[in-house]
Amino acid sequence: MNVLLDNLPLFREGFIGTLSLTAASALIALVLGVVIAGCRVSPIPPLRWFGAAWVTLLRNTPLVLLFVVAFFILPKVLFPGMSPYVLAVLALSFYTSSFVCEAVRSGINTVDVGQAEAARSLGMTFTQTLSLIVLPQATRTVIAPMSSIMIALTKNSAIAGAFSNAELFGTQKDLSDMGYNILFVFFWIAVAFLIITFSISGLFRLLERKLGVAR
Repeated sequence: MNVLLDNLPLFREGFIGTLSLTAASALIALVLGVVIAGCRVSPIPPLRWFGAAWVTLLRNTPLVLLFVVAFFILPKVLFPGMSPYVLAVLALSFYTSSFVCEAVRSGINTVDVGQAEAARSLGMTFTQTLSLIVLPQATRTVIAPMSSIMIALTKNSAIAGAFSNAELFGTQKDLSDMGYNILFVFFWIAVAFLIITFSISGLFRLLERKLGVAR
């Protein structure tokens, strides 16, 4: 208990850092994932190819390698002077968006084809059909896998600590250098991660109940 109370500001900084990285990356990943899922089911071949390439490339690239590209290549080629926080959020959100895309695409595929055909018969465009008819119905089946994706994102944020970002897992190096027992340090870090992941899980369970179909 002493390691927590004696270093509460350090733990608090790491906890807030992890929350911030997770929230910002989740928001961007959700938007990107839905857009890329739309590309993957688009009737326009170049958009389908772009969506497939995005998912294939990012899902099969180790996250650590994406961080290396974001921190050591991207600033030199495109955006010099970007903060480590922004670069970490970009790496996390782009990587996670590929998994969000596949979850959303799976949800879209559960919607009856007749729904889209009926929308087209009424003169609705593809974008209108997707946003107004298909996605609202697909949401119910997407929530469960999305919970797992967001929890994985929270744990993946630990990599950002190795790239000049304040986050929970990174606090263990400072505390171990100060001579604290590493087992107690990891215990409190694990407790903090559990608080975040259980909160995410509870939020998605609440959404499932709210959006569930009455039986």
